[in-house]
Amino acid sequence: MSDIQALNREFERYDQVRKSHTYRLAESEADEFDDEYEIATLDFEQFVRGNKDEKGRFAAHFAVALRDIGFAVLTGHGVDSALYDDMHQAVLDLFGSTTVEDRLRFRAERHGSVNQGYFPIEETSDIHPDLVEGWVWCRRAFDIPQDRDTPFWPEKFLPKEEYEARFRKLVLAHEPLFKPIVQAMFQGLGVDPHAYDEKLARTNFGLRANYYPAMSEEQDASGAGRLLGHEDVDLFTILPATKVDGLQVWNHRSGKWVRMRAPFGSIIINTGDYMQRITNDLYPSTTHRVGKPGDRSHLDSPRVSFPMAVYVWEDEMLEVLPGLGEPKYEPVRAIAFHTRSTSKFYGDAYAVDA
Repeated sequence: MSDIQALNREFERYDQVRKSHTYRLAESEADEFDDEYEIATLDFEQFVRGNKDEKGRFAAHFAVALRDIGFAVLTGHGVDSALYDDMHQAVLDLFGSTTVEDRLRFRAERHGSVNQGYFPIEETSDIHPDLVEGWVWCRRAFDIPQDRDTPFWPEKFLPKEEYEARFRKLVLAHEPLFKPIVQAMFQGLGVDPHAYDEKLARTNFGLRANYYPAMSEEQDASGAGRLLGHEDVDLFTILPATKVDGLQVWNHRSGKWVRMRAPFGSIIINTGDYMQRITNDLYPSTTHRVGKPGDRSHLDSPRVSFPMAVYVWEDEMLEVLPGLGEPKYEPVRAIAFHTRSTSKFYGDAYAVDA
C-alpha cells in the first residue's frame, strides 16, 4: 500500500483510457483550488418532459459541462429528496448496527466485473489507506428484474434481509434515469441518442454505501485522505448530493481542484472510463476525491454517501461510437476493460483476460 505522498502516475499502467495529468492521491497543502469555477447545475426535467427544442438545449448544455469537466449537477430528476434522507439514515443504521466482525463476513469479492461486498476502513483500495468504509452491491444482490446467473440470495450480500428491501428503493428510483441520462449525453455529441438503450435495459451497476467515521486528531494530522483521488471506471455515476461536503473535482483545464457544492436533493453526475472510451475522449473520466469539509465537522461527525455506478454487462463490447472521428481505441469486452482498470485497486490477479 502506498504512502500519502503517492502520485497517480505510479499506477498509470492500469489505465485503459488516456489520462495525461499528474496529481497526489491524498489532499495536500500544496494543492491549488479554483474557487471561482462553478460546476453547471441543470434542470433535467427539460429533457425528460420538454419538447424537441427544450431537449436539444438541455443536451447541448449537458454536453458542454461534461466535456469541460466531466461533472454536472441535475435538479428536476423526479426522485423525492425524502428517499435520500432515508438512504442517509440507512447507511448510518447499517454501519451502526453491525460490528466489524459482522461486516467482515461479507468481505468484498468479484462477481462478474464488480468487486461486491464490504471494504474495511483503510482497505477500500490496495494503493492507499482511505479513511472510509464501503459496502458495494451490484444488480445480483437485489430482488429486481434481471437475467440472473445465480438465484437471488440476499443473505450472501447483507447481514439482514431488511436492508436489501431498504436499499432496493434507491435502485428502483434511479434505474429509470439510466437511459435518459445517456440519451442526453449522446444527443449532446450529435450521435444516436438511443445507441445504448438496449445495453442499458436491466444492466449492471454498483451501488456503494460509503461511511466516513469521524477522524481522530492523529488521523487529521497525518495527511491521510478520506477517499483518494481516482476516476470512476463506469459509464457514469449518480451521486445524490451529500449532507456533509468534501467532494473535490479536478479541473483538467486549469490544473486546480474545484470544491463541489450541490444542493441537497440534487444528483451529481460524472462520466467514467467506459464513457471516455466510447466517446473517443470527448467526455473525460474526471479525477475526484473526498477531502476534509470546510467546517471541520470531520473531527466529530461521520460523513455518508451512496453513489451508484452504471455499467454494461460483462459480455458487452465497448467501441467508439460512430460519428466521433477516427477511433483512438480498439473494441474491448467490458469485463476485460473493467477488471484491467480496477486491478489498480485490487491487485493484478483481479484482471480478467478476454
